[in-house]
Amino acid sequence: MRQPVLSLKGRALRYLSQREHSRFELRRKLSKYAEEGDDVDALLDFLEKNNWLSQERFAESLVNRKAARFGASRVVAELQSHGVSGEALTEIKAGLTDSETERAVEVWRRKFGTVAEDAAARAKQMRFLLQRGFSQRAARIAMQGNPDDEFE
Repeated sequence: MRQPVLSLKGRALRYLSQREHSRFELRRKLSKYAEEGDDVDALLDFLEKNNWLSQERFAESLVNRKAARFGASRVVAELQSHGVSGEALTEIKAGLTDSETERAVEVWRRKFGTVAEDAAARAKQMRFLLQRGFSQRAARIAMQGNPDDEFE
């Protein structure tokens, strides 16, 4: 038996039931299935009006998924690629920057755990953290090891 063809609204609700989507991302996904006469933007407006689609929830969801593994610049870049901008982006960036050093230390500890002895190993650790989107300052502090160990 063939499954019935979903309407555009049905597809949108299926996507949103799986995870939060940005308006930009959902428009891109739905436009593939839009037929002549379908108004994707009107559907997106309807979903936002009923609070089924929310940029704030999407941004919070993405930050919760990515912040533990990536630095502020990488998370902010991903948010921008999904169409998040303005004051919400500024607030998120400030929050991520405040906790970046702690997150960099945790990522470094999970991956390496010990302070590098030679220049090649230090460079490898630095590249790893920078590619994850952490700032140079946060990466340098993380590579020094656990600052709490010195006080025990």
